[in-house]
Amino acid sequence: MIQPWLVPVWQRLLDLGERLPHALLFVGPPGLGKRDLAEALAARLLCDAPGADGHACGHCPACQWRLSGNHPDLLRIVPEAEAAAEAEEGEGAEAGTGKAKSSQILIEQIRALQEALSVTGHHGSRRVVVLDPAEAMNVFTANALLKLLEEPPAGCIFLLVSSAPRRLLPTIRSRCQQWSFSRPSAEALGAWLAARDANAGALLALTGGLPLAAERLAEQGAGSLFARFVRDVASLPGEDPLRLAGQWESWLKSKEALAAGFNMPALVDWMQRWVADLVALRLGGRVRFFPAQESTLAALAARTSIAAVNNCYNEFIQIRRVAQHPLNARLMLEDMLMRYARALTGPRS
Repeated sequence: MIQPWLVPVWQRLLDLGERLPHALLFVGPPGLGKRDLAEALAARLLCDAPGADGHACGHCPACQWRLSGNHPDLLRIVPEAEAAAEAEEGEGAEAGTGKAKSSQILIEQIRALQEALSVTGHHGSRRVVVLDPAEAMNVFTANALLKLLEEPPAGCIFLLVSSAPRRLLPTIRSRCQQWSFSRPSAEALGAWLAARDANAGALLALTGGLPLAAERLAEQGAGSLFARFVRDVASLPGEDPLRLAGQWESWLKSKEALAAGFNMPALVDWMQRWVADLVALRLGGRVRFFPAQESTLAALAARTSIAAVNNCYNEFIQIRRVAQHPLNARLMLEDMLMRYARALTGPRS
């Protein structure tokens, strides 16, 4: 499904027709629908009889193979962890069994791709490779892919998706035609919000205006998690940060948090966005991520200084870098909350 805000991009792709380059790189913030667009384009390229709207027909043999997940000329390269999660979801298997899968695209996957592309296509001459996220490659894996991009097999089109293009090798970017995606307009977001519940607006603001990211949060039940976070963080510095750290440690282990995929990196990210709004207010701007809590944030901002909240924000950047694998979750939470509380109790000048 192509989101309404991506329809103009879709039309531009259709207008290229047979002039479509052999490698495209879709870049932009996560939560805009880049993968969906890549999948729709792959479906069209492999379809025997695309419709008047440019989409795959969904009925021809090629489309039936694709929809069943068995099209031999559609090659998806994703991290092992994502592929395993999709397989477990489809089979109803219990998560967390067996060896942990890699969150990176491995060089073995690219070597397997090279082997698959060394033979002719099974259904016509066209083959499509969808690789997402492209930044999930180390330098060795990226160099292996680069060989394919430099000498692409006949009839093969590569569709790379990335939310962090700066992490890609410059040589990878130079071999692709880059398509940049921006956040939807206010009009498009208004239409999106009108079709959803009351929590959608708060979650949309929290994600920085990224509709699909907000939708995922809503589907994961993040509405109640968001409400608790706001209540707890607004209680500081009056609340004891060490006590709150203990409560948050238990919270992250709760069934609700685990079911929603709410973990330490997500919690640190929310804290950083909260402090970012405090910085904005101290600089005379407006809040971006927590607009419904603007009055609470304004009262907190009045307690501190620009230097204090700015230093706090920079400290959270460092914390975020190690949030994926904290050595001690309790100590990390205590450190983060004490830094935040200290920023709110320092000099106001």
